[in-house]
Amino acid sequence: MSTAEETAGGEREPWGEVAPDAARRLLVAAVEAFAERGYHATTTRDIAGRAGMSPAALYIHYKTKEELLHRISRIGHEKALEVLRTAAEREGGPAERLGSAVRSFVRWHAGQHTVARVVQYELDALGPESRAEIVALRRQSDAAVRGIIEEGVAAGEFTVTDVPGTTVAVLSLCIDVARWFKVNGPRTPDEVGALYADLVLRMVGAKH
Repeated sequence: MSTAEETAGGEREPWGEVAPDAARRLLVAAVEAFAERGYHATTTRDIAGRAGMSPAALYIHYKTKEELLHRISRIGHEKALEVLRTAAEREGGPAERLGSAVRSFVRWHAGQHTVARVVQYELDALGPESRAEIVALRRQSDAAVRGIIEEGVAAGEFTVTDVPGTTVAVLSLCIDVARWFKVNGPRTPDEVGALYADLVLRMVGAKH
């Protein structure tokens, strides 16, 4: 898929600000290769070939395969966090905001399912420093969701006895969409987002 094309969710690929064009093409090729074969089974030759470049040309832009994965992971997590926060910080009560956050987060993971699979499931391939940076971004997503649930409990709108555990469950549901979503499947990203928002609100015992 071209970086200028829209995904299943009608959203742009997250690499628009990556420059020059050759570096962006390599990121797109790496995402496709990692999603299809896994990080460890993918070689730099595979990535360069998909991008229509020589293996030597790859090293002009990225020193190692891990640097490629780190760049992909950072951009992907930043975009997903932006989507989540925008929805979580909208006006409205806890139930409305939690539903909006889940709907948007799920829609992103479905619409960007190829990117999201790499971003969410290849974390252990990163070195300690890079992994720590990505874990910090993930904690921010956790905090955004946990904050809404805590507000809902304090306001008497949610019935949740274990806020941290419920937060993990909610995020796990959202993220796992990237693993199974298919463009030609029975539901669109919007439909999956709406379904999961309803399920999560039932999970927290939201009072409508």
